Amino acid sequence: MEGEFEMSTMGELNYFLGLQIKQLKNGTFLNHSKYRKDVLKKFEMENCEVATPICTSCYLDVDEKGATVDQKKFREFI
Repeated sequence: MEGEFEMSTMGELNYFLGLQIKQLKNGTFLNHSKYRKDVLKKFEMENCEVATPICTSCYLDVDEKGATVDQKKFREFI
């Protein structure tokens, strides 16, 4: 990384902008598992066991009787 970007030598880069960084001889690897875990915790979804948080084969329409949703939290979620 030092060869490509101007950097100060403060030690090996391990974490940057929410990404975990592992530098090895055969390449640099980026991982965002900590960020993903933090987001799931924020929205109380740590124990979800599905790959997609919504059914992919159903039809969605307006829920007239549904509870109101905090728009700011919904936008953060998306």
